[in-house]
Amino acid sequence: MLTKLNSERDALIENNLGLVHACAKRFKGKGIEYDDLFQAGCVGLVKASDSYDKSRGFAFSTYAVPAILGEIKRMFRDGGSIKIGRTQKEKAISLVRLRDELTKTKGEEPTVYELADYAGLSTFETAQLLNAVIPPMSLTVFDSAENERQMDLIGYDSRADMTDKLSLHTSIESLPEEEAKIIKLRYFSGMTQAQVAEILSLSQVQVSRKEKTILKKLRGII
Repeated sequence: MLTKLNSERDALIENNLGLVHACAKRFKGKGIEYDDLFQAGCVGLVKASDSYDKSRGFAFSTYAVPAILGEIKRMFRDGGSIKIGRTQKEKAISLVRLRDELTKTKGEEPTVYELADYAGLSTFETAQLLNAVIPPMSLTVFDSAENERQMDLIGYDSRADMTDKLSLHTSIESLPEEEAKIIKLRYFSGMTQAQVAEILSLSQVQVSRKEKTILKKLRGII
């Protein structure tokens, strides 16, 4: 019975990804990358599939669209990042540990499909859970000559220990609210300093100075 329920849930998700695209397109070009909008919408789709009760007589799409839009709108309120609960974060950390154990046992890193199979989760949920807690990003840091250079902190192709990435993400979340917003808007949402300044009611010079200070602070974590 449990397997049947999981299969029905996965089918609901896979068959309604078009709803996520339709909702995400409404917000395209408004300051957040489309892939991030789609990812947030998928979180809403998963939540809707978990709580949908077809016995109530309405279509899944009617139930899912508000949940999808809610998660996308939440991204704009949160400065472009996806918030997940403590339980989900703990599940993600468990997945990371399982991945590391399988890597040691097999001598190679498991695919998302293999990891999902071992964890007893759908491939979609496994990917979304990890992507939500570990978003890909790059930060521009400054050397002694104040010249900009790119440093990839978190990326899908990195082979660095994912637990360290989780710690870095947590460090960004622990910054003072204004500092965290500056980093999220600049490097998660891809906004210019001028755009960030307008949103936070600061001058561009203030944003530039604050950004340099925050990045230097984060360099101590890397």
